[in-house]
Amino acid sequence: MKQSGIIQKIGLLTAISYVIANMVGTGVFTSLGFQLAGGVTDISAIIILWLMGGIIAFTGAQVYGELGSVMPRSGGEYHFLTELYHPSVGFMSGFFSMFVGFAAPIALAAMALGQYFSNVYDGIDPRFIAAAVIILTTFVHGSSVKSGGAFQVIFTIIKIVLIVGFIIAGFFFAPEHQQISIIPTSTTWNQILSAGFAVSLIYVYYSYSGWNASAYFVSELKNPMKNLPKSLIIGTLIVTVLYLLLNFVFLYVSPVTSLSGQLDVGAVAATDIFGLKGGVIMSGLISLLLISTISSMVFAGPRVIQVIGEDYPSLGFMSKKRQNGVPLVAILVQSSISLILLFTSTFEALLTYLGFVMNIFAFLTILGVFVHRRRFPKMERPYKTMGYPVVPIIFMLFVIWNVIYLFREKTTETLIGLGTLLVAMGFYYLLKVFSPKKIENE
Repeated sequence: MKQSGIIQKIGLLTAISYVIANMVGTGVFTSLGFQLAGGVTDISAIIILWLMGGIIAFTGAQVYGELGSVMPRSGGEYHFLTELYHPSVGFMSGFFSMFVGFAAPIALAAMALGQYFSNVYDGIDPRFIAAAVIILTTFVHGSSVKSGGAFQVIFTIIKIVLIVGFIIAGFFFAPEHQQISIIPTSTTWNQILSAGFAVSLIYVYYSYSGWNASAYFVSELKNPMKNLPKSLIIGTLIVTVLYLLLNFVFLYVSPVTSLSGQLDVGAVAATDIFGLKGGVIMSGLISLLLISTISSMVFAGPRVIQVIGEDYPSLGFMSKKRQNGVPLVAILVQSSISLILLFTSTFEALLTYLGFVMNIFAFLTILGVFVHRRRFPKMERPYKTMGYPVVPIIFMLFVIWNVIYLFREKTTETLIGLGTLLVAMGFYYLLKVFSPKKIENE
């Protein structure tokens, strides 16, 4: 055990576990039913859909790996956008990360955990279960980086083992298997070009979100210039393989008709593998899976809050650390916001409103690799984006398409999201008045 006063650092294995845990939540256990109901019923088209999601995440992970290796400081988009464009852009990103990027997803994942757990044990209010998990993970990560890292690794290993176990059971222990083929046909290509495929890709992209997790705590990584890109890329590749196998198993053990439109395809498939008790078993397993997801966000999110406190004197209280380097105040701030959102039940609407804006910040960050290379052409780059400039362009084209689609289909929500940018900008200029030392020379 390290003594107080020694800043504890995170190794590659733990960083990878944070990335995997951040990515694998309820999305992969729920999205398939909506994809099938939306008209994407060809097996090959579905596998290609999830493969495309992995490719998009992989392109983003590479660019974040390069940016983090040349700007190795915690904070993720907040730090990148501040350095690449202007402090106001970075602050708006940090503002959203504080209230939406992490606090709301923590509340949402905790509520989902509570719902699944209440299916196993009736009579328990899901919100109290959710609150208990948030408080538990807050205590663990508020104690030390070492204990939090060990907790994360253990529950991420449990998550992977359970998913792999489910995949193996689907292949070898299901009483019946569907006659399916992953060889593309003319139907495959027709469905890939359909509107249903485009809509489904948005849901798949959200299922892969979290691939940038270790970019939020770069300062606490051992050898960040090497371990940041490694953790992002390895974590993303592992999740891509798991997602492809898991969706194949869902389709392999259950008829398309029984999966189509179902919110919890995992429970449907589990019933077909294990019998009538499969749904209950799956509910309990998903509860365990979500613990690592919540834990990873409880750890990563406060690092954004912490660096905002470091940069703005009037918010300096948020940057305070324990002797072992844990940003305890930031952790408590974020968990408090999560608990408030949990009991007010407003976070789902908040996520809908601001998803559009978060895509804009992702686009600006990926564009930043072009900005940085042009501004510092001779700078040594410990990691370079493979396939540059094609790889970042692929990600940017997807985000442009996604943003246009969201604006067309959810105009009111996206306008509200853009309106909140004005709130963040107004708060930023108030800070200019009260934190002149930091931003007086902009």
